[in-house]
Order: sequence, then structure tokens, then C-alpha cells
Amino acid sequence: MGHSAHDPATKGRPAWNAGRKLGAKRALKPQQVWAIRFWLDRERRTRDRAMFDLAIDSKLRGCDIVKLKIGDLGSGGGRIRSRAIVIQRKTGRPVQFE
Repeated sequence: MGHSAHDPATKGRPAWNAGRKLGAKRALKPQQVWAIRFWLDRERRTRDRAMFDLAIDSKLRGCDIVKLKIGDLGSGGGRIRSRAIVIQRKTGRPVQFE
């Protein structure tokens, strides 16, 4: 989708990403990771802390983290698997993590 070159409303309007940096974002620094963990603990957001830890430890993308089901990480009877394998949505490659 785009805008018509003949549309007078789009004349002089900058692009939506004008002035923004392009490319991948920098990785979080260890100090930032611990600050986020501390804040989530202080706010008693256990589910969010677990998802954040899983994202950091597995290096999965957000879309893959949200797609996970309890059965992917647990082996029934309330037990947690020591290792799990998840297929990445974007690349299609398997990612194994503990």
C-alpha cells in the first residue's frame, strides 16, 4: 500500500519512519535485564517474569514465546521438562533450550 502521487494530502508529509534508525535493535545489557527482573518481582507479575526469563534464556522471538503452550514445557503430572524444542516461526529452525 502506498499513497498516490496525485493526492494533495500527502504532499509535504514526512515518511512514517523518517529520522528513525533502521535495522535490528541492540541487545539488552545485563544491567537492564536485572532491572526488568527486579521490577517484575516487585510488582508480583509472576507470569510476566516467567515469560521474560524464558525469552532471555531461550533467545526466542516474542511471537514464538506467546505461541507456547504449557504442554510444550511440561510433561504431564505437574512436571517440567528439563529440555524443550520449539520450531521458530520465522526461520523454521528448531531451538532447543533447558
